[in-house]
Amino acid sequence: MKLRPEDFLDLEQCELAEIFEGVNFVWEVLKKIGSFLKEKLHCFSVEGQIMQGAHVLGPIHLGAGSVIEPGAVIKGPCWIGKDVQVRAGAYIRENVIIGSCSVVGNSCELKNCILLRNCEVPHFNYVGDSVLGFRAHLGAGVILSNIRLDRAEIYINLEGRRIGTGMVKLGAIVGDHCEVGCNSVLNPGSILGRNSRILPLTNWRGYLPEGTVSKNSSIR
Repeated sequence: MKLRPEDFLDLEQCELAEIFEGVNFVWEVLKKIGSFLKEKLHCFSVEGQIMQGAHVLGPIHLGAGSVIEPGAVIKGPCWIGKDVQVRAGAYIRENVIIGSCSVVGNSCELKNCILLRNCEVPHFNYVGDSVLGFRAHLGAGVILSNIRLDRAEIYINLEGRRIGTGMVKLGAIVGDHCEVGCNSVLNPGSILGRNSRILPLTNWRGYLPEGTVSKNSSIR
């Protein structure tokens, strides 16, 4: 059973890869983001551009070439790499790491999550308590749901086993080069292996092996 960070992610594509040190199950890194950023960020470090009309609160790092457009809201702590686009209407809450050359688009909300380099979260997406790998892409309207309706502990279903996470908030682990089609929902505790595909309008739960395609049964 391979559930380590390196089984899903090329950690060379994460500028803050040290956050994964000592992590056995990939989702456990989510518990570390808040304390990690608290130690990493003590003040504003702005090398990119915060355009007039953007709202930035709390400590952030903004890498060179990155732009926060008017109407975007960021609540730190938040670390943003180089050449990132945070487009108008984006809402980034506390404890977010965004790798270089990524896109966070209009009407997207992020909280307590890690995006490796070259991620695209461009239109009407929710990414909570999740990790997105190198060159992962979410189509318009994709939701990474992070909490059960009954607020109970989230389990990972894998190869007939039910693995407790000890977490009541856990969205998805989306491996490198994954594609999630428009208006799909990944239910709490979903895990996508590298190079896997979720086709549009799919309601997905559980583990999708590397290189696998899943679709709504009504799609032909």
